[in-house]
Amino acid sequence: MVGVAGRLDKILHNMCSIHHLLQNNRDWAQSMRESVPEFFTKLSGQQNPEYLWIGCSDSRVPANEIVGLMPGEIFVHRNVGNVVSPSDLNCLSVLQYAVDILKVKHVIVCGHYGCGGVRAALEDKRHGLIDNWLRHIQAVARSSSRELTGLAPEPRYDRLCELNVLAQRRHVCETTIVQDAWSRGQEISVHGWIYSLKDGHLKELSKPLVNLRSLEEVFQNCASG
Repeated sequence: MVGVAGRLDKILHNMCSIHHLLQNNRDWAQSMRESVPEFFTKLSGQQNPEYLWIGCSDSRVPANEIVGLMPGEIFVHRNVGNVVSPSDLNCLSVLQYAVDILKVKHVIVCGHYGCGGVRAALEDKRHGLIDNWLRHIQAVARSSSRELTGLAPEPRYDRLCELNVLAQRRHVCETTIVQDAWSRGQEISVHGWIYSLKDGHLKELSKPLVNLRSLEEVFQNCASG
């Protein structure tokens, strides 16, 4: 009986410990109504963002907040390590909806220094089911092994975070979704950014890719490097 009572107390404690989130929501909604009375009326209409954000699931990298945008202004997809895989129907469905339906003008692939997924991909040990996902990042590490091998552990870790962003940005541009959009003259810029947890700053890793020609230049640079 004591065991049952103990489990009940734990359940009640867990319910109470999360209740503050509901209250936070009420407070936030009230403050929004006071500062922007028409906010929820407009938000409940059709969304019309100009940006698609493909980022990491890390709780320390909230897309809207770090770029100073309100809900409804940026369309977001997040996964461990900000990976764009041709076999990930979730990510591709988000990309297709953003490009073909929402007509976003910018796709931003954003990684961050201190990424746990990238660090795990560099470790020579098992992590469980996620190892299957981390193979995408490990493939980036293998293709860049000559550059990474000469670096100390932490710089190597940071550099792989950057290289992973650039690789996933290229994967976005390789999709039929983006290539078809470019072919029909739709203006889409694909960006590669990285975020620093230490100072909250974003950094652009290279100029955006804006058409098939700019993608071909990336392939040429990779071949010559």
